[in-house]
Amino acid sequence: MTDRRTLVLASASPARLGLLRQAGLDPKVRVSGVDEDALTAATPAELALVLAEAKARTVAALLADGELVIGCDSVLELDGLALGKPADAAEALERWRSMRGREGVLRTGHCVIDTVTGREASATASTTVRFGTPDDAEVAAYIASGEPLHVAGAFTLDGRSAPFVEGVDGDPGNVIGLSLPLLRRLLADLGIRITDLWS
Repeated sequence: MTDRRTLVLASASPARLGLLRQAGLDPKVRVSGVDEDALTAATPAELALVLAEAKARTVAALLADGELVIGCDSVLELDGLALGKPADAAEALERWRSMRGREGVLRTGHCVIDTVTGREASATASTTVRFGTPDDAEVAAYIASGEPLHVAGAFTLDGRSAPFVEGVDGDPGNVIGLSLPLLRRLLADLGIRITDLWS
């Protein structure tokens, strides 16, 4: 049996780190510093993937110890637009006014790079989110908490906005920030079993 590979998460997201740890993985964290506003793509799904690949490639280029790098980025697609983290409370308020009672699609790009072989595998996971109808006072209280300013789409399933989400169609982990089933498939594409990475 070979030594267990070291995982590196190219993201500052505590939610992504938590998902990986709950799945038996214990990655190091290395934030990429990629300027997300400088990157564009034709569709929200493609944008999520471009951002994930940029993060993973930037971190992989800094490493020399044979790590496996995981890069992810999420956007909410609503009305054909890619919505990342809101810039401020006013934008978060407008988001929630437009999302209430509707569906959006959370797109999370995933990129895994094996720095030993230089090979990479990437794909985007998509989950439909059905938003509830919180009233103005509930939305105001949520925005005052500060949480929506730190998450794509101004909401999350693992925080204060969870009561405002009626349901999801697809992988709920993807909405939190990382699809573990997709990660397993990407690792398999690189010839790596996720169970061999358990800590």
